[in-house]
Amino acid sequence: MINRVQGLNRVMLLACAPFLGMLIFLLFATFSVQVPISYTQAELRSVNLESSELENKLVTANLEAVQTKSIIERFHQLYQQSTADVTQMLKVATDNVMRPAAIYDDRITSKLGRVSKHASSANIDLKLFPIQENNYHGYAMKVTLKSDKAMRMALGKDKLGSSETTLEATRRYGAFAGVNAGGFADEESTHKRFPLETTMIGGKYVYGFFPSREDLTFIGLSKDRKLIGGRFGSQAELDSKNPLFGATFVPTLLKNGQKTSIPSKWQSTPARAARTVVGNYKDDQLLFIVTDGNVESGSSGATLAELQNKLLEFGVRDAYNLDGGGSTSLIFGGEVINRPSDGKLRPLATNFLFFK
Repeated sequence: MINRVQGLNRVMLLACAPFLGMLIFLLFATFSVQVPISYTQAELRSVNLESSELENKLVTANLEAVQTKSIIERFHQLYQQSTADVTQMLKVATDNVMRPAAIYDDRITSKLGRVSKHASSANIDLKLFPIQENNYHGYAMKVTLKSDKAMRMALGKDKLGSSETTLEATRRYGAFAGVNAGGFADEESTHKRFPLETTMIGGKYVYGFFPSREDLTFIGLSKDRKLIGGRFGSQAELDSKNPLFGATFVPTLLKNGQKTSIPSKWQSTPARAARTVVGNYKDDQLLFIVTDGNVESGSSGATLAELQNKLLEFGVRDAYNLDGGGSTSLIFGGEVINRPSDGKLRPLATNFLFFK
């Protein structure tokens, strides 16, 4: 008879028997595992192929980069050469365009004679020439206006009724040169000096427009730096010239290179005097002529007829007489160039100023 202990042992033995058998089988059995060699070789071939293709692409890219660099360098050389060629062509073209102007200027200068003083800047070019004639002597100042800042007209001390010499005006404004401008009228009760009739400063009428009368002439500069002058019957007529500044005096001397009739009064009262006249050339350069006159009696200085001839000799197109006598003033580089007939400079209502 089997007791309980023996029975339990038998049950445990039966339960563990399958596991013991499997353990014994694993201990004594041999296994072989095959790696899929064909798949690995294919993978390697693919990697090698891709590597080779990448290397070929790198080589190709390097060759293309070298070619591109060479092309860029050639284009850069061509660009530099083209730029140099265009620059040279522009220089030649500019020289050709400027050549007639330079030739014309040389002709003007040769007629004017020897340059005694010269000043030039980005704004202006000024040349001063002595004039020596049998009956008078003086100076011609040729002016090339290069910018809108080159010239202006100043009211005496910038106040209507006030006056100052041309030298004082140049110093006050810091101008390089100055010439007396229009006529004036004195108010004896107040000792004030007013510009004569139509006067413009900065494109505005100082005290309105006055129709031209008794041979009075407006002389000024337009906003595009052209000399304008003559008789104007209406403000609209003058405004059509686009005036920037100007003053009034008498008479007109030349029109389109032809002499105009000088009023009888101005042929004899005075016959000779210190004079200031202004004219222009066909290229819009300006010419101021200032002559000396030692006395106010009419026996010293130039006649207007003589100045007409001199202006034609210099090749001037249009010309106008400015205030003269004791008003005649020419300042250049801070120096008084002419010999004022009063023995000193006269305070004036208006002055033309020139800026470097």
